[in-house]
Amino acid sequence: MTQKPITQAALEWRDGLPYSPAFNDVYFSSDDGLLETEHVFIQGNALVNRWQQLPGDTFTILETGFGTGLNFLCACRAWLTHAPVNAALHFISVEKHPLGAADMHKALLHWQPLHAMASELLTHYDTLLETGTASLFNDRVQLQVLFGDATACLSGCSTKADAWFLDGFAPAKNPDMWQPALFAQMARLSHPQTTFATFTSAGIVRRGLTATGFKVVKIPGFGRKREMITGYFIGHGHGS
Repeated sequence: MTQKPITQAALEWRDGLPYSPAFNDVYFSSDDGLLETEHVFIQGNALVNRWQQLPGDTFTILETGFGTGLNFLCACRAWLTHAPVNAALHFISVEKHPLGAADMHKALLHWQPLHAMASELLTHYDTLLETGTASLFNDRVQLQVLFGDATACLSGCSTKADAWFLDGFAPAKNPDMWQPALFAQMARLSHPQTTFATFTSAGIVRRGLTATGFKVVKIPGFGRKREMITGYFIGHGHGS
């Protein structure tokens, strides 16, 4: 199958932060994107606890929206700190419009605590754009980025998620992604211990996840965001 040409993201930089004019939205929180990622995705999926008690030798995260790689690097940092040294993290992300190497470098300079980890990603970034895969941190992390529409990419995926990072631009600004077909693919790629977390608590997302077999729980959001949602897969035929 021939790979379609990748259209890289067209960014603007506003007050030193990457902004998407196409989606009229920011790539990460101006409050503190790093703390937001920790709150929403790492804590929202209870990853530290789960990794300290990991029953097997692999753990798989599926993500919608690779963006600046901030979620990925936060997950790597927690993994390298808390997971068994002989275990491997498989991180599979979808991205329709990846950042070019220069924009990626500039975006990641923003996060001083992640500089060493970002350096590892940036070393492999050109290869990642070409092949969609990279092995990092002495093979303890296997990264795969699927370039294209989220639902289409996931429909060609067969790897089950242990946790979902449901990201991407806000539902009101990126309605093409937050569709019933996406939630159906999430259900197909989940098992009874699969969790999810997302920054949004929009009704379309809550209803879509509930309809495809996820238990949805509202919890306090980060910073100025009043609410976010987390939950887990319970299968079809269950109410939330």
